[in-house]
Amino acid sequence: MTVSTDMVATWRAPRAALRRHLARGVSEPFAFTLLLVFLILTFIGQWPAAARDAYFANEPSAAPRILARALAVLATIPVWYALAALSRIVARALGGQGSWYSARVALFWALATVSPLMLLQGMVAGMMGPGPALWLVSTITGIAFLWLWLTMLHEAERG
Repeated sequence: MTVSTDMVATWRAPRAALRRHLARGVSEPFAFTLLLVFLILTFIGQWPAAARDAYFANEPSAAPRILARALAVLATIPVWYALAALSRIVARALGGQGSWYSARVALFWALATVSPLMLLQGMVAGMMGPGPALWLVSTITGIAFLWLWLTMLHEAERG
């Protein structure tokens, strides 16, 4: 499946999507690629908000703000790996039978799957700014991510 088709399929059947990814075998480059999909789409989603901020600050270019957001997104890479490790530790304490790799794939694929909502969140932030619309989109994105991640983590830990 292509990434976009797989993302749509994941919304319908997240457990089956995770099983397909885990059936490929252990591949750290594959897992990291899933994280990169999320990071790239999240970074692109930040452009409208950076442009809006630059416009209201009377800056001639949004480039410095976009660069700062790129560095901030890249700085989150260790955080995502630590969160995957923490989820694995908690799952093991609760009797989980998965692996470190399956915990990473569950998290990274949940992030990649929710990344189109990050693009929407960025558009709302850039076009409407702070307010109820941005709060609503951010809340929906957060809930969707948690649902996908916890569902796939549960599947990954079933062993």
